[in-house]
Amino acid sequence: MTPSARVQAAIDLLDAVIAAARGQGASADRIAAEWFRARRYVGSKDRRAIRELVWSAIRACGPVPATGRAAMLRLAADDPALAALFDGSNYGPAPIEAGEAMADGGIASAWLVDRLSASGLDAEAQGSLLGRAPLDIRANTLKITRDDLRARLPVESQTVVAPHALRLPSGAAAESWPEFAEGLFEVQDAGSQITCMALGVQPGEAVVDLCAGAGGKTLALGAAMANTGHLLACDIDRARLSRLPDRAKRAGVLAETRLLNPAQEIEMLADWCGKADAVMIDAPCSGTGTWRRNPEARWRLDAKAVDRYCAMQANVLGVGASLVRPGGRLTYVVCSLLDAEGKDRIDAFLAANPGWDVALPPLPAGREHGRGWQLVPFRDGTDGFFFATLVRRVN
Repeated sequence: MTPSARVQAAIDLLDAVIAAARGQGASADRIAAEWFRARRYVGSKDRRAIRELVWSAIRACGPVPATGRAAMLRLAADDPALAALFDGSNYGPAPIEAGEAMADGGIASAWLVDRLSASGLDAEAQGSLLGRAPLDIRANTLKITRDDLRARLPVESQTVVAPHALRLPSGAAAESWPEFAEGLFEVQDAGSQITCMALGVQPGEAVVDLCAGAGGKTLALGAAMANTGHLLACDIDRARLSRLPDRAKRAGVLAETRLLNPAQEIEMLADWCGKADAVMIDAPCSGTGTWRRNPEARWRLDAKAVDRYCAMQANVLGVGASLVRPGGRLTYVVCSLLDAEGKDRIDAFLAANPGWDVALPPLPAGREHGRGWQLVPFRDGTDGFFFATLVRRVN
């Protein structure tokens, strides 16, 4: 493909991403995979170039662009070489017209920027939310130490703040390596690993991962428990939870899975009521802390969606709290940096449930935020998280 044809292809792909964002459709990653699958004639170099253009344009646009062309024009505004490729050539985009509208830049829509600012994130911290995410892995301590894993990997890696984390070069095909097939590591952001540390699980404990999804945190908890005690992984999403057994088998983690029905969680967990030593609540959220990986996610948010997430978070906190024994603890986690989903949720829970105290275990990164802890890409080099560990009083 010519450079101009690559630009037009990126515009076409952006049109599909924008339509999906407006209609709450498939993710940009999935759309791109299907788009390329339908165009097998596009070579690997062309695919990489087109993807780079698409994701750069997504990051360059704050609110949802009107069209893929408007998004690409936003990117071209700061890149004369890219602007020159709007040349009207065969398979290339039409020339840029004088005064032609381009998409707005910025971090996100104005209302969302206001929410981030009100949550204590200055412009520099907000800008870091759209950087390029690193590739982190967690050494599976059931099978290997971090140092031994590092010596076995086919690429150079760096140690980072989480004690079992290694950072790989961007683009490393980690999941194709034999070390991954052997269950020696899992792909997991260092910040996510730190949130698991906050629960402080110990061997022999009874532990519930209430919103387990595909089980990334479940596997980290199982390793910390040294495969002793009882680990229960739950979710209401059958498709995501169904991925956990194979992952657990590869990692050598012993975990029970339980699919829950929405609004029936407490009834379906009656046998665990008041018995868990520790509960992990990786609550559904807006995902503002993961924009580095999913930058188009900010185009899908509106104020009503945040309100819906807050209601779900309050509900799952109540469910999780009902499972904790006196003297036990829970860790509430959101990969969001909006106070409405983090600090405010914990404040509301503690106001309504006076029988709980806040615990702040020592952690290798982040800082206190309200009555919890916060990780920010700009400061900590991780995805963005808010989390808090609460302990149920014995009396």
